[in-house]
Amino acid sequence: MKKISFLIIAALLAAANAFAQDAGAADVAAKTDEYMNAFVKAKNAGGAVLLARDGKILVSRGYGAADAELNVANQSNTKFRIGSLTKQFTSAAVLLLQERGKIGVRDAVCKYLDNCPEAWREITIHQLLTHTSGIPNVTALPDWKTKKVLSLTPAETVALVRDAPLRFKPGTDFEYSNTNYILLGQLVEKVSGQTYEAFLKENIFGPLKMNDTGYDTWTTLVPNRARGYSRRGAEVVNAAYSDRGIPFAAGGLYSTVEDLYKWQASFDGEQILKKASIEAAFTPDKKNYGYGWGTGVWNGRKLVAHSGGIDGFSSHIFKFTDDRAAVIVLLNTDAVLAQTVALDLAAILFGGKYELPKERKEIALDAKTLDACVGKYEVAPNVVLTIAKEDDHLTLIGPGQTRGAALVPETPTSFFIRAVDAKIDFQKDESGRVTGLVFQQMGRTTKARKIE
Repeated sequence: MKKISFLIIAALLAAANAFAQDAGAADVAAKTDEYMNAFVKAKNAGGAVLLARDGKILVSRGYGAADAELNVANQSNTKFRIGSLTKQFTSAAVLLLQERGKIGVRDAVCKYLDNCPEAWREITIHQLLTHTSGIPNVTALPDWKTKKVLSLTPAETVALVRDAPLRFKPGTDFEYSNTNYILLGQLVEKVSGQTYEAFLKENIFGPLKMNDTGYDTWTTLVPNRARGYSRRGAEVVNAAYSDRGIPFAAGGLYSTVEDLYKWQASFDGEQILKKASIEAAFTPDKKNYGYGWGTGVWNGRKLVAHSGGIDGFSSHIFKFTDDRAAVIVLLNTDAVLAQTVALDLAAILFGGKYELPKERKEIALDAKTLDACVGKYEVAPNVVLTIAKEDDHLTLIGPGQTRGAALVPETPTSFFIRAVDAKIDFQKDESGRVTGLVFQQMGRTTKARKIE
């Protein structure tokens, strides 16, 4: 349910990578093994990955530990929480209801939901699907850490922002909001007369034989379910508790790489959705976002994609629409963004350049050294990065974001972002005052000057 990093998306859509011809199946498998084994060692993390091309699975394997305490390994059938990949299924449920004449995506959502505030009266289902509603993101609330451990119903979760002002006039801008998809889940239940879980099982999971996909709960025994992990500095720890009911239709599902392969392959025909619905899902509105899918072009290849992040887990799916190709990454850690792994695996799949993950060492810095780096840094007019201090570490906050990525010090002026393999070097003048920074990621260098 975490917001997609603007740094990663920018790198994805602007990446310039030299490609040879597509690698052979054996070469793809060998290079994937080499990469993922290096990843496990460097990141002390694991997961499962699937690579497919021309409608054929080339790699489907698990790496690292599904349960580090019991020494159980990840496999291709290990089940992971998929976070915001759930949104694809929610959008499909909405489109199925439209195909059956139950709703129209241009309808006002309040036509189907009870107790809508006056400010929401003109908001359409389309605007919820495309994150253009202006409804605030409930998971971006300042006190969300204390709220997410409560046993809240979807209605109670939505109520946390129900009376808040809209972020913008509906339809005029884009802001990723999990609230949108929680509301869509409520709509699916109201219109269908079924629970969200039952509707997906009957209309999507069952027909596609996605037998290892379901709605996640704490109480249900789920065979082959991975345990989620986080990082506390260099230490791997169990992920913090959060109530499993809160994510709901915005991030409440678990799945496997092979089930998600079946899911993305269903869009190559009309197994679940009709052609018009598929085209609607893949058509961007604002910020290259359609209905539960981001859209773009990577090295000349058209794709749709999405990321997921939820306590202890990170996920990503690339579907290359003209190549019948897919890269699916499910990790049982929230300390690394799965899309960074997926980008490298896509390079392996198509014969591009990539680097093996490397282990990096963290050092301790005093408060004075950290405080000197805090401030705002201008990349370009109206594009400002914020370096903030949280507890005993620095964070990088991008434009329009409320949460930062933790910066890990390697030297007094050089930091890295563990989740995305990015690096920041702070620049100083002759007096030792910090005057700017240099950001490096995926071979791209961005400079910013300190403005306050």
